[in-house]
Amino acid sequence: MVNPFDPRTALLAKHAQHVVLIHFPIALFIAAAMFDFVGQWKNSRSLFDAAYYNSLVAAISTAPVIATGILAWQLQLEGQKLKGILLLHLLLACVSSVIIWLVWWMHFRARRQSRPLPTYLLAIEFLGVIVIALTGHLGGFLSGVNGPG
Repeated sequence: MVNPFDPRTALLAKHAQHVVLIHFPIALFIAAAMFDFVGQWKNSRSLFDAAYYNSLVAAISTAPVIATGILAWQLQLEGQKLKGILLLHLLLACVSSVIIWLVWWMHFRARRQSRPLPTYLLAIEFLGVIVIALTGHLGGFLSGVNGPG
C-alpha cells in the first residue's frame, strides 16, 4: 500500500503536480478579475493594486502549470499524438495563459504610464474566465473527474 504522507508519492506521481498546481493561476486570475470589477464599481486604487498583484502571480504560475501539463502528457500518455479532448485542452490552456499574461501586461502598462485601466479590460477578463472554465472542464474529463478518462 502507498503511504499518503510519503513525499515521493506526491512529488513523483506521473500527473499529480499538474492537477495540484493548476488551481493557483485559476483562482488568482478569477480573484484579479473580481478585484478589477469591484474596483471599477467603487473606483478604488487599492482594489486595482490587488488585481495587479493577483494577475502577476497568476501569470508567473502559468509557466510551471504548462510545464507539468506537458510532462503529464509525456509520462501518463507516453507522448501519444494530440487529438480530441487532449488537443483542445492544450490549445485552450495556451489561450488561457496568453489571456492571463495579457491582463497582467495591461495592468503593468497602465501602472507604468500612470493611466487608468482600459475600459475593455473587464471584457478580456470575462473572456479569460470563460476560456479557463472550458479548459478546466476538459481537464476534468482527461483526469477522470468529470467522466471516463
